[in-house]
Amino acid sequence: MALKRVIPCLDVDGGRVVKGTKFVGLQDAGDPVELAARYDAEGADELLFLDITASHERRDTIVELARRTADNVFIPFTIGGGIRSVDDAQAVLDAGADKVSVNSGALVRPELIEELAEVLGSQCVVIAIDAKRRDGGWDVYVDGGRRRVEGREAIAWARVAVDRGAGEILVTSMDRDGTTGGYDLRLTRAVAQAVSVPVIASGGAGELRHLSEAIVGGGADAVLCASIFHYGIHTVREAKEHLRAAGVPVRA
Repeated sequence: MALKRVIPCLDVDGGRVVKGTKFVGLQDAGDPVELAARYDAEGADELLFLDITASHERRDTIVELARRTADNVFIPFTIGGGIRSVDDAQAVLDAGADKVSVNSGALVRPELIEELAEVLGSQCVVIAIDAKRRDGGWDVYVDGGRRRVEGREAIAWARVAVDRGAGEILVTSMDRDGTTGGYDLRLTRAVAQAVSVPVIASGGAGELRHLSEAIVGGGADAVLCASIFHYGIHTVREAKEHLRAAGVPVRA
């Protein structure tokens, strides 16, 4: 079994890390670079920064944050938010990021995935899917969860994204986000079974057992965590110790 990853997620708004519940009620959680350096020291495998208002407000991506992070952090990190072209993505990678996460831009223009994969390589392209349960399936939302995409179902969209060149899928349950009640295992498992690339589970981690459940029961290749780390409930080191004890292979 390949090594599974623990990835702290840092949602950034106005240069600060924020965390809410079901994409609303945002509260300040600290400085992104300081938190990133802490998670690096604790043994995180990767980091994910999401500029949660970039697409909605049509702002430029957080290139400067990528530069600051690259100067202070020595593990791979992904930047997402407002990526709408190869130039946007290239600017983030040139600033020090290892991957880009794309959500709204790919849904508006799916061929963007192919363009990114061709120029940057599929390994650099993470497609983020914000999904909300409805009628036995999951709708897809964009603009930080503000707008439902007509005619797009999450599992089908994951397949399309991979067919077009995505190297990884990040699936976030909007129903579970920030609730600390555990990942949506049905959603995670459905995506993992539908695609041939690594899947990152996101939305709902509140206890260490939720991480092992997402990997063992949900088929995830990595777990994305925010509140559980930001507010000191558990450390990355504790998360890895739990996963190792549960028989999940992780990097020491």
